[in-house]
Amino acid sequence: MKLLALSTLVLLCAAGATAAGEAKKRAPPTKLQIGVKYRPDNCPIKATVGDKVAVHYEGTLFEDGKKFDSSYDRKEPIEFVLGQGHVIKGWDQGILGMCIGEKRILKIPADLAYGERGSPPVIPPSSALVFRTELVAINGKKAEDDDAVRDEL
Repeated sequence: MKLLALSTLVLLCAAGATAAGEAKKRAPPTKLQIGVKYRPDNCPIKATVGDKVAVHYEGTLFEDGKKFDSSYDRKEPIEFVLGQGHVIKGWDQGILGMCIGEKRILKIPADLAYGERGSPPVIPPSSALVFRTELVAINGKKAEDDDAVRDEL
């Protein structure tokens, strides 16, 4: 009888531990989360809609942290015009307002990434993504440029 009670107690504890472990699993973001990891003291210009930006990045799946792409590995940042839909919505929103040299972590929900379709075979359907980003240049101007200020008409 004692053995049966002890066995039941062990099974209940194991089930409780498993349930607790499941509860600790992070829920994917439901809205864009922007974490500023580094911002230069001097920020004469910030990225705005219509700017051509150059961004270094590393992309991982939120669910398991698996890396699916990295411009650092290629040693070549991606260039695009901000706010024109050339990249996923989470990037258009998450890069906005960055300074040259600034580093951010973007946690992007599936609906601001590749949505229900994903980007097979690398990104599964309905996947939240995490990007470690660094703004390298705005309109060709880099942090080391002495004249890294916005040219106004």
